[in-house]
Amino acid sequence: MNDKQTRHELQAYRASLLHFTDDPAHAEHAHRWHEDGLLIVGDGRIVAAGDYAQLQSTLPPHTPLHEHRGKIILPGFIDTHIHYPQTDIIASPAPGLLSWLETYTFPAEHRFDDAEHAREVADFFLDELMRCGTTTAMVYCTVHPASVEAFFNASEARNLRMVAGKVMMDRNCPESLRDDAESSARDSEALIRKWHKRGRQLYAITPRFAATSSTLQLQLAGELARAHPDTFIQTHVAENTDEVAWVKSLFPAARSYLDVYDRHGLMRERAMYAHCIWLDDEDRARMAHTGTAAAVCPTSNLFLGSGLFDFARADAARMPLSLGTDVGGGTSFSMLRTMNEAYKVARMGGTHLSALRIFYLATLGGARSMRLEGTIGSFAIGAEADFIMLDPKATPLLARRAAQADSLEELLFAFALLGDERMVAATHVAGRLRHALRAGAPA
Repeated sequence: MNDKQTRHELQAYRASLLHFTDDPAHAEHAHRWHEDGLLIVGDGRIVAAGDYAQLQSTLPPHTPLHEHRGKIILPGFIDTHIHYPQTDIIASPAPGLLSWLETYTFPAEHRFDDAEHAREVADFFLDELMRCGTTTAMVYCTVHPASVEAFFNASEARNLRMVAGKVMMDRNCPESLRDDAESSARDSEALIRKWHKRGRQLYAITPRFAATSSTLQLQLAGELARAHPDTFIQTHVAENTDEVAWVKSLFPAARSYLDVYDRHGLMRERAMYAHCIWLDDEDRARMAHTGTAAAVCPTSNLFLGSGLFDFARADAARMPLSLGTDVGGGTSFSMLRTMNEAYKVARMGGTHLSALRIFYLATLGGARSMRLEGTIGSFAIGAEADFIMLDPKATPLLARRAAQADSLEELLFAFALLGDERMVAATHVAGRLRHALRAGAPA
């Protein structure tokens, strides 16, 4: 332990600990489980994580020790696809994706040129994420720069590790939400220069989807990506068959929907593509080759009837995978509820997702997909101390089922299938308690 970390700077937490070092689908011994564990944090970072019996003697005298035996501490959840301006239209009925966009999404996003409205929604949105145990997300704003400013200001005030960007959309949308290719690129560039790597804030170049961007806009987005190679890219691809057909009609020379983006330099590491349902094997191979990641969004795919993500083919190609709630098409901010739906979607496609794999996808899998391994998503020494505490007795049914679990896999499976935001007893951000389920809950 570093001598500079005094007893006043350190905090220690005793509980069961779980985190991952690899993908359980592709590696043995990919997780670390300490039934009686100790997590030590200092200056907002992980100092040590392991067995209590081995680590407790390393604590300087009088280090605060928070006792939470019976609960499980794991890294904060990472949501790799979510729209904060759609918070207020969650659970809005529609027969499919395109009609849902026209009826609910675009009218709601129109309001985000109002900075006060944007800030109020951003505040609620971020607090709701923390209530659900999510400490990092890849977030879509709207076409309005004010929506990005409001979001980053709210995130910075909470010291969250967030990725967000201004939507780029210059055609096939309401006039009130339409930018133009050049101004969109200029606005994005200015936001990158102001917010990317400012504290814990990171920027994502964000063309909404190919159908709402002209060739020029996609070209300029690609130029931004080349000029700022450590920024993120986020967009949608192959979510819905009608959408796929529409994009084909708009870009007839492209081999596939994904190829539209590839032709414009938008496939690389730190690029996150939501949905990826209607890809072919050539697309999947291209994603793996370029390090482009998929954000699997099972709740919204089921809600909008878009289709089922093919885990078997994605894994065969070794595509980087993560999980996204996709609020407001998704019906919950909770990554635990999203795990539930991911398991069922996989089963419908003939794949069994282990509980360990599902928790990996929601933590280290997200960090790896974002190329932030070592920064978030695990208890690696020096990683940022974003962590949550899960209560196996959060509900009577969960407590009863957990008491019967004969293995860690069985216990985690019960969490994924029966758990929700009520399980999240506490959320810590950079070592500080930011959410506690009950007033007066210990830190």
